[in-house]
Amino acid sequence: MTMQIGIVGKPNVGKSTFFNAATNANAEIANYPFTTIDANHGVMYVRRPCPCRDFNVTCTPHNSRCINGIRYVPIDAIDVAGLVPDAFKGRGLGNKFLDDLRQADALIHIVDASGGTDAEGNPCGIGNYDPTNDVVFLEKEITYWMKGIIKKSWESIARKCELEGKNIEKLLAEKLTGLGIKEEHIHNAIREIGLSIDHPSKWSDEELFNLSDIIRKISKPMLIAYNKCDIAPDEMMAKMDDIKNMGYRVIPTSAEAELALVHAAEKGLIKYTPGEKDFTILKESELTEKQLKALDYIKTHVLDKYGSTGIQRCIEEAVSMLDLIVVYPVEDENHLTDKQGRVLPDAYLMPRGSTARDLAYKVHTDLGEHFIRAIDARIHRVIGADHELKDGDVISIIADV
Repeated sequence: MTMQIGIVGKPNVGKSTFFNAATNANAEIANYPFTTIDANHGVMYVRRPCPCRDFNVTCTPHNSRCINGIRYVPIDAIDVAGLVPDAFKGRGLGNKFLDDLRQADALIHIVDASGGTDAEGNPCGIGNYDPTNDVVFLEKEITYWMKGIIKKSWESIARKCELEGKNIEKLLAEKLTGLGIKEEHIHNAIREIGLSIDHPSKWSDEELFNLSDIIRKISKPMLIAYNKCDIAPDEMMAKMDDIKNMGYRVIPTSAEAELALVHAAEKGLIKYTPGEKDFTILKESELTEKQLKALDYIKTHVLDKYGSTGIQRCIEEAVSMLDLIVVYPVEDENHLTDKQGRVLPDAYLMPRGSTARDLAYKVHTDLGEHFIRAIDARIHRVIGADHELKDGDVISIIADV
């Protein structure tokens, strides 16, 4: 299964700009609500040290990129329609928004740090809206959505548990499996609240809401991209602490700045690598006075002030929340090549705790089903199917295919 990160938030906060900057895609951008109607899919990249330096080889990446010894490993992203209050009741594009998020493993919530958009996503003037409201509102919408799914067949679930001896955690997991929610998520949530698993019919409506809320937090961890940080008044930036106290990682971001830098780099006007704290102008004579002023603004008000545009950092933090490692499968452990002779061609993100057999299945179902053994290319030792992989492992899989 491919990991997926959802880009979420109310309309007009810069979601599509963030998505385009993070994926180098071309989602429609406009200054009015519901620009995004159909979900946009793309690929973001997380940075990791490439093994090419450890082995002193020149790699030829296939599913990823290597820039100066740093491997950019792909992870799926989805930019969904903007969410408005009472979306769980179907208001706005609520049902579509929530349905598009079903398979997201983590969420990056884009919040307008400037306080310049109201609850509906309409412009209201910088500093006139409290961004912390958006965090609370999005939590509530997703939680009510999950609770609604549970409630649809709650009487049947409770009856099967109490009269037929069925396991409540298993029944709920089956009901919520389409949301990427696992039995362990439900087990941990029930345990945290202290609910009686023998008499679920006695669970109150408030307890069901609290259960849904904990399941949301566990199954879809979320970080806050505090966007438009370059135009946010000091009092709005100070609210970052309030959001951190709610238990979130908060990262100041400027999606517009990142998008401008990426486009300028593509045209060869500047040298810039996503995530870096600076850029170098290469063709000053080809830049207009307006473009030079824009680049100076980005350097002064974004890069120098915050250390980066924040976009790449959001991707790194999202992957960190999911506790993923990067593994490099090869066919020839001596030359680190695949069948085409490409050196260290692929890099895969996998949950920490994944085994050699898990990697085999990730590469191809036949490899997993006919797994014989694997070889750790770093130490040239044979490892078994249940061997737990480490971040940065280079593994050759041997199968009877």
